[in-house]
Amino acid sequence: MAKKGNRVQVILECTEHKATGKPGTSRYITTKNKKNTPDRVEIKKFNPILKKMTLHKEIK
Repeated sequence: MAKKGNRVQVILECTEHKATGKPGTSRYITTKNKKNTPDRVEIKKFNPILKKMTLHKEIK
């Protein structure tokens, strides 16, 4: 049976990483409640390639 609810998985991608030109990407997978937060999520997360906290935005 399928789950009932409003929780969906979302992918967060670093916004600063593309501008640097370094290879690879920083992505995180998390869940959000689509009913409470219908717009795209923006969270500060650690980017291991840049070795600092950067802004990650929801993609897709």
